[in-house]
Parts: sequence; C-alpha cells; structure tokens
Amino acid sequence: MNQELNYKHLYYFWVTAKEGGMSHAAARLGMAVQTISAQVRLLEQSLGHALFKPAGRGLALTDAGHAALQVAEQIFHLGEHLHTAVRDATSQSTVRLVVGISDGLAKLAVRELLAPALEEPRLRLVCHEDDFDDLLADLALHRLDVVLSDRPAPANPNLKLYSHAMGASPLGWYAPKNLLAQVSDGFPNSLSQVPVLLPSAHASVRMRIDQWFEQHSVVPNTVGEFEDSALLATFGSSGMGVFPASERMREKLSQGYGMQWFAPCEGVQEHFYAIGTARKVQHPLVQKLLAAVVVG
Repeated sequence: MNQELNYKHLYYFWVTAKEGGMSHAAARLGMAVQTISAQVRLLEQSLGHALFKPAGRGLALTDAGHAALQVAEQIFHLGEHLHTAVRDATSQSTVRLVVGISDGLAKLAVRELLAPALEEPRLRLVCHEDDFDDLLADLALHRLDVVLSDRPAPANPNLKLYSHAMGASPLGWYAPKNLLAQVSDGFPNSLSQVPVLLPSAHASVRMRIDQWFEQHSVVPNTVGEFEDSALLATFGSSGMGVFPASERMREKLSQGYGMQWFAPCEGVQEHFYAIGTARKVQHPLVQKLLAAVVVG
C-alpha cells in the first residue's frame, strides 16, 4: 500500500468527481472552493498526474482521473460498510451471510438452496436480487459472500470467481384445476391452445424450454412471461395458465399454490450454482452450502 496516499485528499477528489465540479463539492461538504481545489491539487501532485481538465465552464476527468475514480469508488463503498463489519466481527450474537440472487434463478428454490446455512442459530441473512453480471461484479469487490444462480460464472481472467454446481432438477408441467383436463388432452400439442406462462429470457432454462417446443413442433399459446418463479406460480394458481417448473418444487406448488403436476418436460433440467471467490469461500456458511450437494 502506498503510505504517502492521503485519503482525505482522495475523498475530496471523489466528491468533486461525483458532484461534477469544485463548487458543487464545496457546497456538499460545507467548505470553501479554494480549500477543495487545494486538496485535489495536493492529490494530483502525490500521484504525479492531473485528474481534471477544463471542459467549457466546468471540469472533466482525465484518463488518470477516471482510473482514480474507479479505485476511489471501491474504497469508499467498502468504507460505508466499516461500522457494520466491525460490529458483526465483534458480536457473538450474529453470523452475517450476504447472498446475491440472480434474477434468472427460480426464487421458489432459493430457500431450499440456502437450507444448510439456515441451520445456523445466529444467522443474519442479507439477500440481494440483481442482474447476473452486476452480482458478479459485487462478488469480485467482496460486497457479497456468495451468488446463487442458474448458470456458472463465465471465464474471465480479471475476475477470480469459482462456480460450484449445487445440483439440477428436471422440469415438469403444472396446471391450475380449471385447465387440467383441457391441457392433459392431447399434450403436448394442447399447449398451442391452452394459455401458457413461461420464465422470462433472464432464466437460462428458458432457452432449453424453447428448444423443447421446437422438438415437439409446438407453438405455445404464451400469455405471460415472468422473471420471478413465485410470481409465475401466483398467476398460474389464479387460473391464468399452465407453466413449466422444477420437479423439486412439486410439493410446494401443490400445497402452497394448488397447482397440479400433469406431465414431465422431458430432457429439460434447471441447474443451480453457488459462485464465490477464493476469499469468500472461506466463510463458514458458504463452505456449508458447498458441502451440501443438492440432489434434484
């Protein structure tokens, strides 16, 4: 670490870059513009590069400024969590686990995937749902302990991520009672007539479902697409349509949503992955998740 770096100077630069100028930064910090300017100038002298350049009546970041801002973003984002990290580290009452949940993962499966961690009596669970790529970026920056997803992390030499398969489950077709007889008659061709609900394209299993339709020469009567499997099941249970879902959710869909399983979606499986970094895999609850192989 560069011991000559003054983090107060870096903070003034960061605020200036975020606010778009010295005057706005001074107003936010309640300081004189001259003071902000002097602090930023000292940082530039320390780094040996100009971080801002004139742009009309304002300022713009130089290439060095963009690089400095990217590092400053990481530093001060981590700083925002300092109090929480210290509190959790010294507290004997909680074990904190921060989980990223990919928007393409069936949410009905999340609790089952996290079941080994839920056995921890002192658990403090924090779940974030977001786009897959954004979650991987947060994981690389150690903002998350683990990411649950329906696909492995892509190969990227700049991101030291490790994907651990947690099992797979075949898909089956489910119907509300008002559509069960109609869809069962002449299945799978009946899917061209009966209203069908599907996972959105965010789910990797959607491509395999579309291939299944092609293999059976079926053009589905699609009336709805959902990113959230629980939302899909909610609309399905209202009688809106039939839908494919994991076989492992069969009991939950039957008892919790009143859905009836009526046929397998042969050859189509939903996969589950836990993605971590070498550092985060050391988290005891992440190790517990990876040790529990989930059988579909």
